[in-house]
Amino acid sequence: MTSTGAEGARAAYEAGVRRRTEALKALDRQGALLAHFRTVAFLAFAGLVLLVIFEKVSRVGLLGALACLAGYVGLAIVHARVLRDEAMAKVLLALNRRGLARLDGKWHDFPERGSELLPEGHLYGGDLDVVGQGSLFQRLDDTGTKAGERQLADWLLTAAPDAATVRARQEALKELAPQLGFRQALIAEARLAGKDKADPARFIAWAEGPSPLDGVRWAFPLAHVLPIVTISSGLLAANDVITALPFWVGLAAQVGIVFATRIPLGRMWEALMLGERGFIRFEQTFQAIDAQQLSSPLLRALKAGLSGGPPVSARLKAFARLMGFAELRSSGQLHPIINALTLWDVLFLFRLDAWRAEHGRGVRKWFEALAQLEALASFASWPFERPEDAWPQVDDGPVHVEAKELGHPLLEAPVTNDVSLPSPGHAWVITGSNMSGKTTLMRTVGLNTVMALAGLPVHASSFRVSRVQVMTSMRLKDSLERGVSYFYAEVQRIKTLLETAKAHRERCFFLLDELFMGTNTKERQVASRQLLLLLLDQGASGAVTTHDLSLCELATERPAQVKNVHFRDQIIDGEMTFDYRLKDGVVQTTNALEVLKRAGIPLG
Repeated sequence: MTSTGAEGARAAYEAGVRRRTEALKALDRQGALLAHFRTVAFLAFAGLVLLVIFEKVSRVGLLGALACLAGYVGLAIVHARVLRDEAMAKVLLALNRRGLARLDGKWHDFPERGSELLPEGHLYGGDLDVVGQGSLFQRLDDTGTKAGERQLADWLLTAAPDAATVRARQEALKELAPQLGFRQALIAEARLAGKDKADPARFIAWAEGPSPLDGVRWAFPLAHVLPIVTISSGLLAANDVITALPFWVGLAAQVGIVFATRIPLGRMWEALMLGERGFIRFEQTFQAIDAQQLSSPLLRALKAGLSGGPPVSARLKAFARLMGFAELRSSGQLHPIINALTLWDVLFLFRLDAWRAEHGRGVRKWFEALAQLEALASFASWPFERPEDAWPQVDDGPVHVEAKELGHPLLEAPVTNDVSLPSPGHAWVITGSNMSGKTTLMRTVGLNTVMALAGLPVHASSFRVSRVQVMTSMRLKDSLERGVSYFYAEVQRIKTLLETAKAHRERCFFLLDELFMGTNTKERQVASRQLLLLLLDQGASGAVTTHDLSLCELATERPAQVKNVHFRDQIIDGEMTFDYRLKDGVVQTTNALEVLKRAGIPLG
């Protein structure tokens, strides 16, 4: 990455860090003051109640107690908003610091690696650093939910279905790249769910699930009438207008309703909290989507999927408001008293259940659209931070990969090379000394191809590729648990690649590193030769690295299809050096003995 290309992104991230740091200081001061005022209001409420009970003040003191209680509730609402703003500022600060870490090459320490999202036996994900430590996923993942994370991994591990989809994503990324504020607002709400990313599956399960309140629906209308009668009679009794009997009868009836409804309401609350903890208050995220003017076809389509009735943000705001009232249930200080006096749980849990009945069937669609927007927002950080990278040209034709000045996208200062595999049935046989760059070149071509087919820019001056199926055999290992040797693991892998090439004729792009190392030289030479011919006959194209120079003879036998290229090392002033530049032909030197010698292993 050039310093010029990253300059604008760095300035934006640094400004974000300054703003959020200052905001956090101010919010911390506000929160401390509100916490003190809340404590005073609660102590005043409790003190006045005790004074009335012990007849130290008249019953009129109950009005003062109610005023203190109202003040406590009001302060609690304001304090909750301040705490939420503080949490939001912390998330935005973390996102800006994360951007700076990417620019400084420190993204390898990010905890999100996506290893668990890689299907067993995937055709390329494990070989090309798509997921895992030091992977493309680790660098890109700015998603805020588990659904967004899964969507991001899916786009990297599965090529877009056609070139039109790739172009639609490219247009969306070009629009989103400069919209840093929108992208961060889009995902920040999800980060407020807790230490782990929120999983919409929990919220969707609650929204689409059955109601546990059907058997106690009789309590809901009573909750609108009985507390008013009870509290009114209590106030009248306190002023000696009537006797206290109606108040105590009403209170006893309400306590009976609390006990009669406690099990279904408890089930409702348990299911609600499981979902709400997994996906908390996204009204502001969807409000940001509603407010943002989007012009690319894909972004417009995603936004259109959120229409149909009131805005999603308004519907979720209604949910958040009801949830805010219902959360009094979690207050150990006041909940039992207020619930007994007002039937609070019945009033607000039934209202939440009504919200679920009205809007629950649309929740899945909302968060599927959000997941795609999260993945696009994560993708957009790449062109924002690396505007010098090229937008690839992708088509639906037969397999071809052609690039100019192609470099590994995850290296800070990669050496670049040109690559040309112009049509089906073409292959490069790559030879070279140890550590000269053979495998790195294949990962460079493979990972850039994966990025191109996902809709991302690539590290090249130009890149043309068809919608291919990438397939690799590079990082095989034996498995003691499965009882599989290295050689048999490779045989299984090769079988899969051949079946894939047959099923997707003239559509496959293969990258094979040092074939059949688990067998003897003679059999390895025969097997490698036959495998390469089988792949070429299926119209697949790609590259293979080898130390067996006999494989290079295919370039003489099939000059129109097979090309020999190589890397080499040089000894300069007694030091072994590599230029990592690709050259035509077969390597003429080796360095294995020299490497052993320099490692302190004398071989005579």
